[in-house]
Amino acid sequence: MPSFDIVSKVSSMEVENAISQAQKELLTRFDFKGSGAEIVLEKSEIKMRAPDAFKMTALVEIVMLKLAKRSISAKNIDAGEAELSPLGHARQTIKIKQGIESAAAKEISNFVRGLGLKVTASIQGDELRVPGKNRDDLQAVMTACRAHDFPVALNFVNFRD
Repeated sequence: MPSFDIVSKVSSMEVENAISQAQKELLTRFDFKGSGAEIVLEKSEIKMRAPDAFKMTALVEIVMLKLAKRSISAKNIDAGEAELSPLGHARQTIKIKQGIESAAAKEISNFVRGLGLKVTASIQGDELRVPGKNRDDLQAVMTACRAHDFPVALNFVNFRD
C-alpha cells in the first residue's frame, strides 16, 4: 500500500551554515566592531547578546535574513522577546522548532480526511503517516497540503509505492 510521511524538520546543517554566515557578517560590520555582540548556536537554540536594544534588533535581523537565505521557514522559528538588563545590555533566544505539535497534527489530519480522497492520516509522534490505495490520491494530498496554510512548515518524506 503506497504511503508517505508528513513531517516538519529543519536541517541542522542549514542552521549551522546560516549561523556561521551571520557570525562572519557580525565580524565584518563596522557598527559591531568592539561592541561585544555575539551569536551562539546551542543545539536547537540561537543565543544572542548585544550591548543595547538597537544593536539587538540589527543582530536579530542579520540572523533571520541568513536563516531565510538558507531556506529555513519562518514558521519553524520562534523568536522570543529581547531581555534588557538594567545596564542596557540585551539578550535574546531564537528557538528552532522541530516536529509537528499535536494540535497542528490534528488540524492537518482533519484537513486530509476532509479532502474526500481514499486516504487516511494517522498521527505517529511528531509526524503523520498518510497511506492510500492509489498513488494519485497521495500526490493530490501533497498538492493540497502545499497549497493550504498550516501553522508549521511541512515536508513530505518516505514516499513508498
